[in-house]
Amino acid sequence: MKPLMSGENAAIAQRLKLGFLGVGWIGRHRMKAILESGVAEAVAIADPSTNVAREALALAPDARIVADLDGLFEQELDGVVIATPSAAHAEQSIRALGAGFAVFCQKPLGRTASEVRAVVDASRTADRLLGVDLSYRHTQGMQQIRQLIRSNALGKIFAADLTFHNAYGPDKPWFYDKHQSGGGCVIDLGVHLVDLALWCLDFPSVTNVTSALKAGGKRLENNDQVEDFAVATLTLAGGEIVRLTCSWRLNAGCDAEIGADFFGTEGGASFRNVDGSFYDFTAVRMSGTSSEALALPPDDWGGRAAVDWAKKLAAGQRYDPACENFVAVAEAIDGIYGAGM
Repeated sequence: MKPLMSGENAAIAQRLKLGFLGVGWIGRHRMKAILESGVAEAVAIADPSTNVAREALALAPDARIVADLDGLFEQELDGVVIATPSAAHAEQSIRALGAGFAVFCQKPLGRTASEVRAVVDASRTADRLLGVDLSYRHTQGMQQIRQLIRSNALGKIFAADLTFHNAYGPDKPWFYDKHQSGGGCVIDLGVHLVDLALWCLDFPSVTNVTSALKAGGKRLENNDQVEDFAVATLTLAGGEIVRLTCSWRLNAGCDAEIGADFFGTEGGASFRNVDGSFYDFTAVRMSGTSSEALALPPDDWGGRAAVDWAKKLAAGQRYDPACENFVAVAEAIDGIYGAGM
Protein backbone atom coordinates (compact mmCIF):
# COMPACT_ATOMS: atom_id res chain seq x y z
CA MET A 1 0.00 0.00 0.00
CA LYS A 2 1.27 3.46 -0.86
CA PRO A 3 1.50 6.13 1.85
CA LEU A 4 -1.23 8.74 1.94
CA MET A 5 -0.46 11.80 -0.14
CA SER A 6 -0.57 15.24 1.39
CA GLY A 7 -3.74 17.24 1.02
CA GLU A 8 -7.20 16.59 2.33
CA ASN A 9 -8.65 15.36 -0.98
CA ALA A 10 -5.77 13.00 -1.60
CA ALA A 11 -6.02 11.62 1.95
CA ILE A 12 -9.75 10.99 1.53
CA ALA A 13 -9.19 9.34 -1.86
CA GLN A 14 -6.68 6.91 -0.32
CA ARG A 15 -8.50 6.25 2.92
CA LEU A 16 -8.04 2.72 4.25
CA LYS A 17 -10.84 0.25 3.68
CA LEU A 18 -11.44 -1.78 6.84
CA GLY A 19 -13.71 -4.56 7.95
CA PHE A 20 -14.87 -4.86 11.56
CA LEU A 21 -15.45 -8.29 13.11
CA GLY A 22 -17.29 -7.94 16.42
CA VAL A 23 -18.91 -4.57 17.12
CA GLY A 24 -20.06 -4.80 20.70
CA TRP A 25 -19.12 -1.99 23.07
CA ILE A 26 -15.36 -2.29 22.72
CA GLY A 27 -15.51 -2.99 18.99
CA ARG A 28 -17.71 0.04 18.34
CA HIS A 29 -15.47 2.25 20.48
CA ARG A 30 -12.36 1.29 18.51
CA MET A 31 -14.28 1.60 15.25
CA LYS A 32 -15.41 5.10 16.19
CA ALA A 33 -11.86 6.17 17.06
CA ILE A 34 -10.45 4.90 13.76
CA LEU A 35 -13.20 6.49 11.69
CA GLU A 36 -12.93 9.84 13.49
CA SER A 37 -9.19 9.89 12.79
CA GLY A 38 -10.04 10.22 9.09
CA VAL A 39 -7.53 7.52 8.17
CA ALA A 40 -10.06 4.83 7.27
CA GLU A 41 -13.60 4.01 6.30
CA ALA A 42 -15.67 1.03 7.39
CA VAL A 43 -16.54 -1.04 4.34
CA ALA A 44 -18.12 -4.02 6.10
CA ILE A 45 -19.28 -5.09 9.55
CA ALA A 46 -19.82 -8.60 10.92
CA ASP A 47 -21.31 -9.56 14.26
CA PRO A 48 -23.32 -12.60 15.42
CA SER A 49 -26.01 -10.21 16.65
CA THR A 50 -27.88 -8.50 13.84
CA ASN A 51 -29.06 -5.81 16.26
CA VAL A 52 -25.49 -5.07 17.37
CA ALA A 53 -24.34 -4.87 13.75
CA ARG A 54 -27.14 -2.46 12.95
CA GLU A 55 -26.19 -0.26 15.90
CA ALA A 56 -22.69 -0.01 14.46
CA LEU A 57 -24.14 1.30 11.22
CA ALA A 58 -24.85 4.55 13.05
CA LEU A 59 -21.09 5.12 12.86
CA ALA A 60 -20.79 4.04 9.24
CA PRO A 61 -24.12 4.20 7.40
CA ASP A 62 -22.55 3.14 4.09
CA ALA A 63 -20.95 -0.02 5.49
CA ARG A 64 -22.25 -3.42 4.45
CA ILE A 65 -23.38 -5.96 7.04
CA VAL A 66 -21.96 -9.41 6.29
CA ALA A 67 -22.43 -12.71 8.09
CA ASP A 68 -18.96 -13.51 9.35
CA LEU A 69 -15.22 -13.38 8.73
CA ASP A 70 -15.62 -15.15 5.40
CA GLY A 71 -18.03 -12.40 4.40
CA LEU A 72 -15.35 -9.82 5.20
CA PHE A 73 -12.85 -11.73 3.06
CA GLU A 74 -15.13 -11.20 0.07
CA GLN A 75 -14.74 -7.40 0.37
CA GLU A 76 -11.90 -5.27 -0.93
CA LEU A 77 -10.20 -4.47 2.36
CA ASP A 78 -6.83 -3.32 3.62
CA GLY A 79 -7.33 -4.72 7.10
CA VAL A 80 -9.62 -6.34 9.63
CA VAL A 81 -10.32 -5.12 13.18
CA ILE A 82 -11.23 -8.01 15.52
CA ALA A 83 -13.18 -7.60 18.76
CA THR A 84 -14.65 -11.04 19.41
CA PRO A 85 -14.47 -13.44 22.40
CA SER A 86 -10.90 -14.41 23.30
CA ALA A 87 -11.12 -18.04 22.18
CA ALA A 88 -11.47 -16.92 18.56
CA HIS A 89 -8.75 -14.27 18.45
CA ALA A 90 -5.81 -16.40 17.34
CA GLU A 91 -7.70 -18.41 14.73
CA GLN A 92 -9.44 -15.38 13.26
CA SER A 93 -6.23 -13.35 13.19
CA ILE A 94 -4.31 -16.15 11.49
CA ARG A 95 -7.03 -16.61 8.88
CA ALA A 96 -7.20 -12.87 8.16
CA LEU A 97 -3.43 -12.52 7.88
CA GLY A 98 -3.25 -15.59 5.65
CA ALA A 99 -5.90 -14.05 3.41
CA GLY A 100 -3.67 -11.01 2.95
CA PHE A 101 -5.25 -8.56 5.40
CA ALA A 102 -3.56 -6.54 8.13
CA VAL A 103 -5.05 -7.25 11.58
CA PHE A 104 -5.80 -5.24 14.70
CA CYS A 105 -7.05 -7.53 17.48
CA GLN A 106 -8.37 -7.08 20.97
CA LYS A 107 -6.28 -8.48 23.79
CA PRO A 108 -5.42 -11.20 24.51
CA LEU A 109 -4.12 -12.09 21.07
CA GLY A 110 -4.23 -15.72 22.15
CA ARG A 111 -5.09 -17.81 25.21
CA THR A 112 -1.54 -19.18 25.44
CA ALA A 113 1.92 -18.22 24.26
CA SER A 114 1.77 -20.93 21.59
CA GLU A 115 -1.39 -19.35 20.14
CA VAL A 116 0.18 -15.89 20.19
CA ARG A 117 3.36 -17.20 18.59
CA ALA A 118 1.30 -18.76 15.79
CA VAL A 119 -0.35 -15.40 15.06
CA VAL A 120 2.99 -13.57 15.02
CA ASP A 121 4.39 -16.25 12.69
CA ALA A 122 1.40 -15.75 10.40
CA SER A 123 2.02 -11.99 10.36
CA ARG A 124 5.65 -12.55 9.43
CA THR A 125 4.83 -15.10 6.72
CA ALA A 126 2.11 -12.93 5.19
CA ASP A 127 4.16 -9.74 5.62
CA ARG A 128 1.13 -7.98 7.05
CA LEU A 129 0.87 -5.50 9.92
CA LEU A 130 -0.36 -6.95 13.23
CA GLY A 131 -1.56 -4.80 16.13
CA VAL A 132 -3.04 -5.64 19.54
CA ASP A 133 -5.15 -3.34 21.70
CA LEU A 134 -2.69 -2.89 24.57
CA SER A 135 -4.27 0.49 25.13
CA TYR A 136 -2.60 1.68 28.35
CA ARG A 137 0.69 2.10 26.47
CA HIS A 138 -0.99 5.03 24.75
CA THR A 139 -1.94 7.04 27.83
CA GLN A 140 -0.02 10.29 28.20
CA GLY A 141 1.13 9.21 31.65
CA MET A 142 2.70 5.91 30.59
CA GLN A 143 4.27 7.53 27.54
CA GLN A 144 5.96 10.06 29.83
CA ILE A 145 7.11 7.40 32.30
CA ARG A 146 8.56 5.18 29.58
CA GLN A 147 10.47 8.15 28.18
CA LEU A 148 11.97 8.85 31.61
CA ILE A 149 13.01 5.20 32.00
CA ARG A 150 14.48 4.92 28.51
CA SER A 151 16.50 8.13 28.96
CA ASN A 152 17.91 6.82 32.28
CA ALA A 153 16.46 9.84 34.05
CA LEU A 154 15.43 7.55 36.93
CA GLY A 155 18.73 5.69 37.02
CA LYS A 156 18.72 1.90 37.06
CA ILE A 157 15.16 0.58 37.52
CA PHE A 158 15.28 -2.17 40.13
CA ALA A 159 11.62 -2.62 41.08
CA ALA A 160 8.10 -2.04 39.79
CA ASP A 161 4.64 -2.50 41.33
CA LEU A 162 1.58 -2.70 39.07
CA THR A 163 -2.08 -3.09 40.06
CA PHE A 164 -5.43 -3.49 38.32
CA HIS A 165 -8.48 -4.15 40.52
CA ASN A 166 -11.89 -4.06 38.80
CA ALA A 167 -14.81 -3.95 41.23
CA TYR A 168 -17.26 -5.47 38.76
CA GLY A 169 -15.80 -8.33 36.77
CA PRO A 170 -16.87 -9.27 33.24
CA ASP A 171 -20.55 -9.54 32.34
CA LYS A 172 -20.24 -12.21 29.62
CA PRO A 173 -20.41 -15.92 30.61
CA TRP A 174 -17.52 -16.93 28.34
CA PHE A 175 -15.06 -15.00 30.53
CA TYR A 176 -15.63 -17.61 33.24
CA ASP A 177 -15.03 -20.59 30.95
CA LYS A 178 -11.27 -21.13 30.89
CA HIS A 179 -11.42 -22.97 27.56
CA GLN A 180 -12.91 -19.86 25.97
CA SER A 181 -11.10 -17.12 27.90
CA GLY A 182 -7.74 -18.69 28.65
CA GLY A 183 -8.04 -17.67 32.30
CA GLY A 184 -9.49 -15.08 34.65
CA CYS A 185 -8.33 -11.68 35.81
CA VAL A 186 -4.68 -12.34 34.86
CA ILE A 187 -5.31 -12.74 31.14
CA ASP A 188 -8.08 -10.12 31.20
CA LEU A 189 -6.42 -7.38 33.28
CA GLY A 190 -2.95 -8.64 34.16
CA VAL A 191 -2.01 -8.73 30.49
CA HIS A 192 -1.94 -4.92 30.59
CA LEU A 193 0.28 -4.93 33.68
CA VAL A 194 2.76 -7.43 32.26
CA ASP A 195 2.87 -5.52 28.99
CA LEU A 196 3.42 -2.14 30.64
CA ALA A 197 6.25 -3.45 32.81
CA LEU A 198 8.09 -5.20 29.98
CA TRP A 199 7.39 -2.43 27.45
CA CYS A 200 8.78 0.28 29.74
CA LEU A 201 11.91 -1.80 30.36
CA ASP A 202 12.46 -2.73 26.68
CA PHE A 203 11.37 -6.34 27.09
CA PRO A 204 14.12 -7.98 29.09
CA SER A 205 13.70 -11.75 29.51
CA VAL A 206 11.78 -13.07 32.48
CA THR A 207 14.03 -15.43 34.45
CA ASN A 208 11.68 -16.48 37.26
CA VAL A 209 7.96 -16.33 38.08
CA THR A 210 6.10 -16.94 41.33
CA SER A 211 2.37 -16.45 41.75
CA ALA A 212 -0.75 -17.17 43.78
CA LEU A 213 -4.17 -17.45 42.15
CA LYS A 214 -7.46 -17.42 44.02
CA ALA A 215 -11.18 -17.74 43.28
CA GLY A 216 -13.69 -16.66 45.89
CA GLY A 217 -10.87 -16.17 48.38
CA LYS A 218 -9.59 -19.74 48.00
CA ARG A 219 -6.71 -21.24 46.07
CA LEU A 220 -7.77 -22.61 42.70
CA GLU A 221 -8.87 -26.23 43.05
CA ASN A 222 -8.49 -27.40 39.44
CA ASN A 223 -7.29 -26.36 36.01
CA ASP A 224 -10.81 -25.51 34.84
CA GLN A 225 -11.35 -22.69 37.35
CA VAL A 226 -10.63 -19.08 36.51
CA GLU A 227 -9.04 -16.82 39.09
CA ASP A 228 -10.63 -13.61 40.38
CA PHE A 229 -7.55 -12.54 42.35
CA ALA A 230 -3.87 -12.93 41.54
CA VAL A 231 -0.49 -11.81 42.77
CA ALA A 232 2.72 -12.52 40.89
CA THR A 233 6.39 -11.65 41.04
CA LEU A 234 8.51 -11.61 37.90
CA THR A 235 12.29 -11.52 38.15
CA LEU A 236 13.83 -10.05 35.01
CA ALA A 237 17.21 -10.65 33.39
CA GLY A 238 18.65 -7.39 34.74
CA GLY A 239 17.63 -8.29 38.30
CA GLU A 240 14.51 -6.11 38.28
CA ILE A 241 11.66 -7.29 40.50
CA VAL A 242 8.16 -6.72 39.09
CA ARG A 243 5.19 -7.30 41.38
CA LEU A 244 1.72 -7.59 39.88
CA THR A 245 -1.71 -7.70 41.51
CA CYS A 246 -5.06 -7.90 39.73
CA SER A 247 -8.62 -8.89 40.54
CA TRP A 248 -12.28 -8.96 39.63
CA ARG A 249 -14.91 -7.88 42.16
CA LEU A 250 -12.47 -6.91 44.90
CA ASN A 251 -13.97 -4.91 47.77
CA ALA A 252 -11.66 -1.97 47.14
CA GLY A 253 -14.14 0.81 47.96
CA CYS A 254 -14.17 2.21 44.43
CA ASP A 255 -14.87 1.19 40.85
CA ALA A 256 -11.26 0.47 40.00
CA GLU A 257 -7.74 0.72 41.34
CA ILE A 258 -5.17 0.96 38.56
CA GLY A 259 -1.54 1.88 39.00
CA ALA A 260 2.06 1.37 37.90
CA ASP A 261 5.03 2.44 40.01
CA PHE A 262 8.65 2.24 38.84
CA PHE A 263 11.55 2.69 41.25
CA GLY A 264 15.08 3.52 40.13
CA THR A 265 18.37 4.40 41.78
CA GLU A 266 17.92 8.09 40.85
CA GLY A 267 14.16 8.49 41.20
CA GLY A 268 10.74 6.98 40.66
CA ALA A 269 7.57 7.44 38.64
CA SER A 270 3.95 6.63 39.38
CA PHE A 271 0.86 6.20 37.18
CA ARG A 272 -2.51 6.23 38.98
CA ASN A 273 -6.20 6.36 38.21
CA VAL A 274 -8.15 9.23 39.75
CA ASP A 275 -10.95 8.62 42.27
CA GLY A 276 -11.60 5.08 41.08
CA SER A 277 -12.01 6.11 37.44
CA PHE A 278 -11.38 3.66 34.59
CA TYR A 279 -10.44 6.55 32.30
CA ASP A 280 -8.74 9.39 34.20
CA PHE A 281 -5.07 9.05 35.16
CA THR A 282 -2.28 11.09 36.65
CA ALA A 283 1.45 10.47 36.36
CA VAL A 284 4.16 11.90 38.60
CA ARG A 285 7.93 11.80 38.81
CA MET A 286 9.25 11.22 42.33
CA SER A 287 12.49 12.18 43.99
CA GLY A 288 12.90 11.59 47.70
CA THR A 289 9.83 13.09 49.36
CA SER A 290 8.94 15.39 46.47
CA SER A 291 6.97 14.77 43.29
CA GLU A 292 6.41 16.51 39.96
CA ALA A 293 3.35 16.13 37.75
CA LEU A 294 3.94 14.53 34.36
CA ALA A 295 0.38 14.13 33.09
CA LEU A 296 -3.12 15.07 34.21
CA PRO A 297 -6.61 14.29 32.91
CA PRO A 298 -8.42 14.66 30.63
CA ASP A 299 -6.74 12.32 28.17
CA ASP A 300 -8.79 10.63 25.44
CA TRP A 301 -6.54 7.58 25.17
CA GLY A 302 -8.95 4.67 24.69
CA GLY A 303 -8.79 4.38 20.91
CA ARG A 304 -5.20 5.46 20.35
CA ALA A 305 -3.78 1.95 19.90
CA ALA A 306 -6.26 1.28 17.10
CA VAL A 307 -5.62 4.65 15.46
CA ASP A 308 -1.85 4.14 15.71
CA TRP A 309 -2.19 0.79 13.92
CA ALA A 310 -4.39 2.35 11.23
CA LYS A 311 -1.95 5.20 10.63
CA LYS A 312 0.98 2.78 10.29
CA LEU A 313 -1.05 0.71 7.85
CA ALA A 314 -1.99 3.81 5.85
CA ALA A 315 1.70 4.73 5.66
CA GLY A 316 2.43 1.38 4.04
CA GLN A 317 3.88 -0.53 6.98
CA ARG A 318 3.76 -4.29 6.65
CA TYR A 319 5.21 -6.84 9.10
CA ASP A 320 6.51 -5.14 12.23
CA PRO A 321 9.13 -7.18 14.16
CA ALA A 322 8.02 -5.42 17.36
CA CYS A 323 4.94 -7.67 17.37
CA GLU A 324 7.23 -10.47 18.57
CA ASN A 325 7.04 -8.78 21.97
CA PHE A 326 3.43 -9.98 22.18
CA VAL A 327 4.89 -13.46 22.57
CA ALA A 328 7.05 -12.33 25.50
CA VAL A 329 3.98 -10.99 27.30
CA ALA A 330 2.07 -14.22 26.65
CA GLU A 331 4.99 -16.33 27.90
CA ALA A 332 5.04 -14.35 31.14
CA ILE A 333 1.29 -14.93 31.57
CA ASP A 334 1.79 -18.64 30.91
CA GLY A 335 4.43 -18.53 33.65
CA ILE A 336 2.03 -16.89 36.10
CA TYR A 337 -0.58 -19.57 35.46
CA GLY A 338 1.98 -22.35 35.64
CA ALA A 339 3.44 -21.13 38.94
CA GLY A 340 0.04 -20.52 40.51
CA MET A 341 -1.40 -24.01 40.16
